Amino acid sequence: MNTSTNQSFLVVEDSDEDFFAFERILKKLSVTQAIYRCSDGDEALDFLYHRGQYTDPEKAPRPSIILLDLNLPGIDGRDVLAQIKQDRHLNMIPVVVFTTSSNPKDVEICYQQGVNSYIIKPINVNKLMRSIQLLIEYWFEANTLPEFVNK
Repeated sequence: MNTSTNQSFLVVEDSDEDFFAFERILKKLSVTQAIYRCSDGDEALDFLYHRGQYTDPEKAPRPSIILLDLNLPGIDGRDVLAQIKQDRHLNMIPVVVFTTSSNPKDVEICYQQGVNSYIIKPINVNKLMRSIQLLIEYWFEANTLPEFVNK
């Protein structure tokens, strides 16, 4: 397993039901990474840029990975992705789109904008658990994430 102790998720998800299901699955899998949640695109950008309620870097550390829903209120996930990948201070953070959208145009746009992975949320609970398990195993065990220095 990757040895970094400061690994964290930023989950950008407006659905309480989806977020709590994700959180329950992570607990079942004994995932120890810190989990932060933003429920819309504006809040996610505030978190990443330390604005508004997130001016304290302790409350909004740089995430190791961002799990991003596309269909969000306010600034949607496509625009959040574009801003992250165009910002030289944020573009190395891996972004995984985790959405119900299976629209080929969404998939294409996200990859054009630099998404690192695109996962369609399964409706079946067992398949959802397996998808999350694979995501954790890949990004935090098999994969080597970049180390970040907060400036």
